[in-house]
Amino acid sequence: MSKTVVVLGAGVGGLTVASRLRERLPDKDRILLIDRSFDGTLGLSLLWIMRGWRTPEDVRVRPTATALPGIEMITASVTLIEPERRRVLTDVGGFDCDALVIALGAELAPSQVPGLAEALESESAVEFYTAQGALSLHRKLLDLRQGRLVVLIAGLPFKCPAAPFEAAFLAADLLREQGAREHVQVDTITPDPLPMPVAGPVVGQALVDMLGHHGIGFLAQRAVEKVDGDARELVFRDGSREGFDLLAVVPPHRPPASAAGTGLGGAGWIPVDARTLATGAEGVWALGDATLLTLPNGKPLPKAAVFAEGAADVIASGVARHLGYDAPEPWFTGYGSCYIELGGHLAAKGEGNFLEPPAPEVTLYEPSARFHQEKADQEADWLKRWNA
Repeated sequence: MSKTVVVLGAGVGGLTVASRLRERLPDKDRILLIDRSFDGTLGLSLLWIMRGWRTPEDVRVRPTATALPGIEMITASVTLIEPERRRVLTDVGGFDCDALVIALGAELAPSQVPGLAEALESESAVEFYTAQGALSLHRKLLDLRQGRLVVLIAGLPFKCPAAPFEAAFLAADLLREQGAREHVQVDTITPDPLPMPVAGPVVGQALVDMLGHHGIGFLAQRAVEKVDGDARELVFRDGSREGFDLLAVVPPHRPPASAAGTGLGGAGWIPVDARTLATGAEGVWALGDATLLTLPNGKPLPKAAVFAEGAADVIASGVARHLGYDAPEPWFTGYGSCYIELGGHLAAKGEGNFLEPPAPEVTLYEPSARFHQEKADQEADWLKRWNA
């Protein structure tokens, strides 16, 4: 008797796990991949759009049946997930399954900070977590000849912990290329004590030092309370204020309503077992930005595509075993890496085991052209894989 597996979401995690499942499961078993559009943007390339090294079309991901043989692609918006019943409701109907994988990602939620949505609409603030936002920020930077650029983290958690600091480095690099760097102050502001705090204080301080070396300010433990786009001013919970001429912002993130509505996690993010990625519901797994994976030190695993890709094999094994097939025992290592672009086609690289007790063991390697090329190679591989 054939089995049915439903995978929700066609980001890096969903695409990879669907492909791994097709490799593991018999041809008679159905794999349904549900996404609202099957038309997205490669996240690791967004800041290259901002820098002017890519266009949105260059890094568009539009998976086809050729790239996903043996997988049924269903264009639909998920409206309700019933994990205990392994049932999914969409705007085109309902789907029952023997195993369910949730890979729905995270959404931007600027309305969580008073004034931020209005500032984004008026373009006194610009986000860089979408292709159009990154392109808009690129154009704004070309016009910025003097004043203050602030890169603000407006809420926690958010996707790609390195991204705000990469944005500052690459914005400074573009301003330098335009001849405006000496006249524009660039600062980063975060509610965290250090950049990428999950990687540990040594890595965080090394990044602060790199920012300083490039003349970029770092303001820590500043939680924004309000954005006044008309006055171009930030108001913080401690009562302090900071002005800006252009605000590049990481908006607060939230899980999609359908993921938050599962009841699997009190805060909406879906808790998963650190080694198997299984949820609290039998036969249901989750990976990627919608999840909450708690590390041995109590901090969450960063929301990054490299971890979603690494989790795909683990989940494929777990699903196969759940369906009664022979498969390796699921075991997520927690090993991952990320690149921090500094401009000039140089990148640093952070790499290590994030599940190492009692705290992640991460090494930050010095910037080099080789690491920049590694990131370009990864980009090319993903685009070729999914756009076949």
